[in-house]
Amino acid sequence: MRATSASPDTAAIKAAIDVAPAPFSQVFVTITKQEHIELKRAATQWQGLHRKAVARCAQQEARHDRLVRELKAQTLKSNAALQSKLDFALAQVRDLQKRLFSTKSEQSRPSESRAKAATCRKRGQQRGTIGHGRTIEAELSERHEDIVLVKAQCPECGLALKEFTGTEDTQVLEIEVKAYRRVIHRHRYVPACQCGCVRGIVTAPSPARLIARGKFGISVWTSVLLDKFAYGRPSQRLLQDLADHGLNMAPGTLAGGLQAIAPLFKPLNDALLSKLRTEPYWHADETRWAVFVEILGKVGHRWYMWVFQSCSVVHYVVDASRAAEVITAELAGVDQGIISCDRYSGYKRFARLNPGVKLAFCWAHQRRDFLALANSYPESTEWALQWVDRIGNLYHLNAVRLKLLIGSPERVSAQLDLEQAVRQMASDCAASVANHETFPPAAKVLESMTAHWAGLTVFVACPWVDIDNNAAERSMRSPVVGRKNFNGSGSEGSAELAATMYSLFATMKLWGLNLRTWLTAYLQACADNGNAPPVDINAFLPWQMDAQRLAQMRACRPQ
Repeated sequence: MRATSASPDTAAIKAAIDVAPAPFSQVFVTITKQEHIELKRAATQWQGLHRKAVARCAQQEARHDRLVRELKAQTLKSNAALQSKLDFALAQVRDLQKRLFSTKSEQSRPSESRAKAATCRKRGQQRGTIGHGRTIEAELSERHEDIVLVKAQCPECGLALKEFTGTEDTQVLEIEVKAYRRVIHRHRYVPACQCGCVRGIVTAPSPARLIARGKFGISVWTSVLLDKFAYGRPSQRLLQDLADHGLNMAPGTLAGGLQAIAPLFKPLNDALLSKLRTEPYWHADETRWAVFVEILGKVGHRWYMWVFQSCSVVHYVVDASRAAEVITAELAGVDQGIISCDRYSGYKRFARLNPGVKLAFCWAHQRRDFLALANSYPESTEWALQWVDRIGNLYHLNAVRLKLLIGSPERVSAQLDLEQAVRQMASDCAASVANHETFPPAAKVLESMTAHWAGLTVFVACPWVDIDNNAAERSMRSPVVGRKNFNGSGSEGSAELAATMYSLFATMKLWGLNLRTWLTAYLQACADNGNAPPVDINAFLPWQMDAQRLAQMRACRPQ
């Protein structure tokens, strides 16, 4: 490679350009053809590498942009999920706070009377109203006492006062509970004749005992059963109470006595179950019940107390399972009827297995869903309470319908008003579900209501069906109080006795019988029959009693 001077033509061209010449711009380089080829090949190679580098950079930038978009989408999705979890957690906190610290009653006052209700007392006699006066318990026995002056004389002169005709009377109610011993003198006789038919000494028969050779009488076992299963008092407290009255009973004696008494109630329990299966309509519910026994294949001690209530019977059953098989066993032989219940899947499975049985779902549970939504998501409060008011209107329309005479024009009009309100609710519910702008938790509540709509509206065509399942929930109060006070049962036999006694006491209360009167009479009949159930138990079944017998069993004292 060598340097040469510029040609005249090239110099003229450069001179025509009015630009300051760059360094070495007038210097030319002469290269060989081979060197030119190599430089051109190298330039092409570097240009190819440059193009590949640019393409890689473009791919990296595209990949980077795609990753950024994906990360942003994932972040938004993650934030939405976390926000949803946070909202759900806050909703649970508000729900738990409401359960702990708010009022427990589900009764709601009409909106137009809330201002007035704010000035009224929650319960008891209202201020400014006329009371009923003091109640005179004339049916109680009387014990008369006389109070005289210690010194019936004039305080000035000391002369005796003369007693005036009549007395000024007052009364004080008292109650007396005392333990005592029945000392029974069995008289003995010897024959006074000479015929020889009677030999030796004849002794009057022994008194009837509920438990053979037991020292505790019927009144004690009546108090034990009522205290535990009607009033929910733990056995240990009962034993302490008896000891305070001078009657000492060992815990083992109490447990053994209950075990001996339990078979006496089996015929009554079977009669209740048979009567229940003949009814066309039932309320059903279940709650947890602890049974402290170990069963192969079962973890823990959680069992379930079920209740089935008809118009004449309340029957409880304790089972280790919460499956539909419990309902199948309880209503064995039933092929048609209506069950008022909640939305638990066990009832739905039973209905699928028995097509003749229809489920009437509880509007109180549906109402709780809207109240829970209002409490959990404050932004939906106004919307949810509107639905609560509409459910309250259904209760009102149904109550108005039931008060009217069947077949009357007013009853027909009330039925039409109720049907119109139900149709409007169904239409509004469907529209809200179809609206994609509906708040998701609210839409979930409406979807649940739509799925159970057929069961929720059974009461419309069947006026004898209750609008809710509150009857069964009220019947669960006694077992729930017992569960809280004495935790459950210590054995399967104890659990069966609890279910039987709850069934008997709830049924007798349903018929308005006095529990102490009825239980005393039944245990006395068992004792008279030689520690066995009476041959004819119809005298102790309310639906088999005549008016006179019912009046006797409803009295405060055994007749």
